[in-house]
Amino acid sequence: MTVERDLRTLLSGLRPELNPGRYVFTTVPGGAVPAGVAPVVTVAEHEGLTLVLPEAEALAAELEYDFVAAWITLRVHSALDAVGLTAAVALALTDAGVSCNVVAGYHHDHLFVPHGRGTEAVGVLQALAAESDGRVSGPDSAR
Repeated sequence: MTVERDLRTLLSGLRPELNPGRYVFTTVPGGAVPAGVAPVVTVAEHEGLTLVLPEAEALAAELEYDFVAAWITLRVHSALDAVGLTAAVALALTDAGVSCNVVAGYHHDHLFVPHGRGTEAVGVLQALAAESDGRVSGPDSAR
């Protein structure tokens, strides 16, 4: 799979995919992932290990959290040094009033948005892709 750096090509090829389930952000002290937990994202911070994991796993492990998210994967294979993708996606979601936490994986970018707004966020991203591809998707397409 080849990586893409051109912003217009990246945006037109977003192909956002809503992963099933409810995901939460939590933290554990030290650096050990609790037994029975399989996070989809980990981030080592001075304050502890941040985990993004299915809500059911957090509940079973009695981990505290306060944000439940929908997980969207951008299926375009973006280069890690591509410029502008995160900014363009964040701007489109900002314009729609949708908060977003972005995680870059080796192959794809992953977005965590409020769980109740996952489908809406995918629609916003599909519209962004259509606009970037030169197709008209509605009255706001002339941005």
